[in-house]
Amino acid sequence: MPTARSWPEPELSRALADVRHLLWFRRATVRRPRAAALALAGLGLVTVAAVVLPALLAPGDDLGRLLRPGLVALVLVAVSGAVAGGGGRELLARDPASVFPVSPVTDHLGALLLAPLSAGWLIQAWGLLGLVAAVAGPGAVPVALAWLVAATALAQAVGWAGEYLRRRGVLAWFAVPLAGLGVLPAALVADAVQHGGPAAQALAVVALLAATVLLVAAGAVLAVVTARRVPRDETRREGATYAPRPLPASDLALLRRTDRASVWRSVPLRRGTVLLALAPGTVALAGGLAWSNLVLLPGLVASGCVLLFGVNLWCLDGRGLLWRESLPVSPCTVLLARALVLAEVLLGAGTATLALGALRAGRPTAAEALAVVLALLVVVAQSLSAALRWSLAHPYAVDLRSARATPAPPLAMVGYSLRLSVATTLSGLLLAGFARVGRADLVGLTAALLVAFSAVRIGRAAHRWSDPVRRAAVVAVVSA
Repeated sequence: MPTARSWPEPELSRALADVRHLLWFRRATVRRPRAAALALAGLGLVTVAAVVLPALLAPGDDLGRLLRPGLVALVLVAVSGAVAGGGGRELLARDPASVFPVSPVTDHLGALLLAPLSAGWLIQAWGLLGLVAAVAGPGAVPVALAWLVAATALAQAVGWAGEYLRRRGVLAWFAVPLAGLGVLPAALVADAVQHGGPAAQALAVVALLAATVLLVAAGAVLAVVTARRVPRDETRREGATYAPRPLPASDLALLRRTDRASVWRSVPLRRGTVLLALAPGTVALAGGLAWSNLVLLPGLVASGCVLLFGVNLWCLDGRGLLWRESLPVSPCTVLLARALVLAEVLLGAGTATLALGALRAGRPTAAEALAVVLALLVVVAQSLSAALRWSLAHPYAVDLRSARATPAPPLAMVGYSLRLSVATTLSGLLLAGFARVGRADLVGLTAALLVAFSAVRIGRAAHRWSDPVRRAAVVAVVSA
């Protein structure tokens, strides 16, 4: 009689099948399929434009010196984000994964596929593709694509290594030196792009793809080893006890204390806030950026911090939002407390970044100092306005206890990030332009108009939150 195979199916085949099924599941849960398809098509068009337009508009000789630093910067930023993220994004959230367990290899492959659905990754990719196209023409773009794939695989592997060290009680950033594996060949790849012919570029592509296969395999092994250990940070926070403190004098102060604790006791929010507060400032300190360039940093930090939880503000409560709605306080008080906590995070991270950048920036003029301070206030107001509007219009049920959780689906996060980055960057450029010509009056007037516009939108969002029907819809989704 026929017999089936007695040995288990190979792990890779099963992981690929699981990834395919999970992607189908993700696609089925998209709320607006047409909008998602248009967004993907738009990203594809921007990618094509990043390849074609620089080769047509700019000669490549004067940009060649930027190629090697660009390759290195992409690796370092990708690795830093992966280590802070504790293994990349989850293809299946933690709660469903406990009911329908998937293998660590499946988790690893899913995180690799979701890595490009990040505004930071996309912006770096577009910049590198445009730089390579401008330096050597569209024919060298395959080398840049291979470098992107290899750098992503390296970052994911280093991210798992960092998470393994973290679960062993060792500082996770000790894994960052592994990024040297990606930094070392940057000079060879840059030389192949600039001075190598088609044969040298083809050899570079083959070598990078071979390295990608090895890095993906190494990442899978590290994912399996990491999964065998308990996540220390998450269990420590969930099992910790906190001594009660005296009750505040007002309901607003009590709600602010609760919301502030929700932020700083969440592993991904704490890690992300610290990284966004220190990383841009450290880069500015190392590069010795001028004050006119520091004006742009608050927008970068604020748009990043909002993506930690601001685009889905009420996900901090989860099922506890039902309890919060039962409290005898005004809905506007609840909204004000949450908005103040978000503003604290944005102001704190932005101030830390500017303090680091100011150490080597020299003495600013009055217009430059005013522009930096007002730029921080403007981007905080813009970010707060966007967070309140998006949280009410598009709520999601998310469990932020997981170190790898995000407040919204990956494609939605890309849209939020790009929209907010454009708004904050344009505001920073406008204020920086007036500061360069010494027009402090125009800096103040522009900032006042931008803050007033954001204040009007914040007031409208508060009015919508006061509507019990709209508020009930948000509660029903978030607490599901």
